[in-house]
Amino acid sequence: MRWPDRRAAGIDLAGELGDFKDADPVVVGLPRGGVEVADEVAKALGAPLEIVVVRKVGAPGQPELGIGAVGSGGVVYINQALVDRMGVSPAALERLVASTSEEVEARLRRWIGHRDEPSLEGRTVIVVDDGLATGGTAKAAERVLRAHKPSRLVLAIPVCPPESVEPLLEIYDDVVVLATPRPFLAVGEHFDDFSQVGDDDVRDILDEASRR
Repeated sequence: MRWPDRRAAGIDLAGELGDFKDADPVVVGLPRGGVEVADEVAKALGAPLEIVVVRKVGAPGQPELGIGAVGSGGVVYINQALVDRMGVSPAALERLVASTSEEVEARLRRWIGHRDEPSLEGRTVIVVDDGLATGGTAKAAERVLRAHKPSRLVLAIPVCPPESVEPLLEIYDDVVVLATPRPFLAVGEHFDDFSQVGDDDVRDILDEASRR
């Protein structure tokens, strides 16, 4: 399955999410690319559009290895078993979490300014990205968003490898995926236009959505 761009994928994805319209959902995009997809979903469902900023906490000397995650709203998740196995000291972990938290807050200010974050407690929350490979970001987002106590947490994505679906079904209440191709090479292979979404684009999309 292939789409002209992220917005086209968002329109198709919205078509599979119609049953959630009466649940008064909140659509949460994962920046940056996921925000374009989420915008089309939010339009179709008549739902507010928000974002969640999630950054993994990289291990000392191995920043690509996530030993935890920090999310907007001050939520911190630590994989304590991995921290212990790698011998990361409490002081080093504290420094890593602090620097990651600063990065999350800086990104949040860049994208939403000083607007208050929405209350998600008791709401149906639909998390949208432009696709996933390993699912690491989606898993971190689930940890962060569960802390906000939604009544239902749904993940909606255009494309991912088939082996990624089952682990996500274990942590999300629902997972909606349009395509699970095999072999799966990369998310961008399924879009004619997969150009980078910039900070200004994210800000503009959120500003426009807030006026709907």
